[in-house]
Amino acid sequence: MTKHQMNFTRRQTLKGFAGVSAIAMLPACRRSMAPDLAPDAMLEQIGYNLLAHEPERATGLGIDTGEYAGWRSELSDSTPDGLAAYAATLEADLQAVRDYPKDELTADQLTGFDVVESAYSTALEGFAMPYGNVAVGSWRNTPYSVIQNVGAYIDMPRFMDSGQPLNNASDIEAFTARMEAFPALLDGELTRIQQARGIGLVPPDFLLDKAITQMERSIAGAVETYTAPLMRSELEGADDAAANIANLTDEKVIPALNRQLEELKAQREVATSDPGMWARPQGDEFYAWSLKASTTTSMTPDEIHEQGLAELEELHGGMDPILKEIGYTKGSVGERMQALGDNPRYKFAPGDPGRAEIMAFIDERIDWIRGQMPRAFNTLVDPNLEVRRIPEAEELGAPGAYGGAGSKDGSIPGRMWINLRTTDLHRKYDLADLTYHETIPGHVWEGEYSNRLPLIRSILAFGAFSEGWALYGEQMADELGAYDEYKVGRLGYLQSLAFRACRLVVDTGLHHKRWSREEGRRFFIERNGSKPEEVYGEVDRYCSWAGQACSYKIGHSEIVRQRTRAQSELGEAYDFKAFNDAVILGGNSPLDVLAKNVDRYLEAART
Repeated sequence: MTKHQMNFTRRQTLKGFAGVSAIAMLPACRRSMAPDLAPDAMLEQIGYNLLAHEPERATGLGIDTGEYAGWRSELSDSTPDGLAAYAATLEADLQAVRDYPKDELTADQLTGFDVVESAYSTALEGFAMPYGNVAVGSWRNTPYSVIQNVGAYIDMPRFMDSGQPLNNASDIEAFTARMEAFPALLDGELTRIQQARGIGLVPPDFLLDKAITQMERSIAGAVETYTAPLMRSELEGADDAAANIANLTDEKVIPALNRQLEELKAQREVATSDPGMWARPQGDEFYAWSLKASTTTSMTPDEIHEQGLAELEELHGGMDPILKEIGYTKGSVGERMQALGDNPRYKFAPGDPGRAEIMAFIDERIDWIRGQMPRAFNTLVDPNLEVRRIPEAEELGAPGAYGGAGSKDGSIPGRMWINLRTTDLHRKYDLADLTYHETIPGHVWEGEYSNRLPLIRSILAFGAFSEGWALYGEQMADELGAYDEYKVGRLGYLQSLAFRACRLVVDTGLHHKRWSREEGRRFFIERNGSKPEEVYGEVDRYCSWAGQACSYKIGHSEIVRQRTRAQSELGEAYDFKAFNDAVILGGNSPLDVLAKNVDRYLEAART
């Protein structure tokens, strides 16, 4: 397929949204908006319209029940036609939001409408691109639909193991139905990556090497992977279902995985080592959009790059005196942090003993930070939370950790997933900070509040807020005394913020300034003293999730800027807990909507 043809396919679909052909693409389960629908009801219906295209997300939220119970047996449509139908729904509902009269809306309702308009308009710009995955109200936008950290071959094992319920006989049927739909999902992805190769979009060779290795591992362990949840189950009929899934996996899933594997190998034959989007067709356009989607700002790559350099310098200025105090006096901050990282005192034991030590350390830090939350918030939640190891087949392409909230109904816990492929990924001075980021008061804590909001607000998330809040959560932990008796731990916290400042520099360096993969690695290691084991996977992640790495520090800096504004404008009336409540109760939102929520907090605090 030529470049002209591929562009025409996606863009033609978007241009036709207002016509009959677009409406015909809408799924049967989408409901039209009545002109007199109440605002809360309208926002609720918009949420269900979106979930019709992402039934897995409905399961994750715990709302695939009642009239929506059928979603528990379905998977997303990953074909080009499926994406066109998804985009048509977004366009129709976006227009409904824009047309809705807003004079009588409450502040919370206005925020809901603002959030939908921002998320949907940005997503539709992404759908107009000639390739890639668009994460609607989420963070994993990518030009590559199957790569080392993207694709159903990665997502399905984790989802079927920890997200798909197995509580009764009907759940066994739903589990089986989703597995039966899995090969079609894989083939839909295959069609799209073949089309992308046809217009010249091929991932870097080093990403393909990782993806090929991981997919080969997935294929080798597929039968065990997909039967394991049923084998663990004590439900009647689970053993028979496991036998059926074993046959299905062997006869249909593995062949579909092999078809993807062969395509990845074909891409590898023509791949280059250029890491950035600048080397891909329409790469500058895609990168500009992905930065907008990730940061919810209009900042340019050069502006982000310069902000990263400035903030890195400021943070290193705070690290220098602590390093000197603990005896590290010679060399740059990066060199001294490398020396600190090499100190055996701060390493975990290798192998399984160290893995057990890491898990115990995380549990202890979660217990401590839970107890501090009444000092930071007036409105409290009590997250259902567990810590789990990232599946071994995923570890090679995964970050050091990630986390998120549980289901809306509380049946699925919030989780911190920790990468334990080697204990050398972590240090005793930085693991506490990582824990606060992923759990409390970071991702799991924030998600509990979002789960209390109307459905569409629980669905739509923005990386600049999510990751900015998680970094702010790290800052809160420090302010609450996490490192008062452990100064080297504060170094880990400051290095974490500096790491995120480095991300601004490296992501824009790779995709805009034409840095090599090695230049990106060296910047982290030499300028920030980051661990090589951590950095190698990080830089590769930026290559496949272009722009995503910029969301963290941009969001954190904006939350801190808003707090500084509140302190300045309110003076003695400023209250730490009230500000934190205002931000988190306003819900996950673009940064301009966050500013509006702070405006309302300031107005109320003055009265």
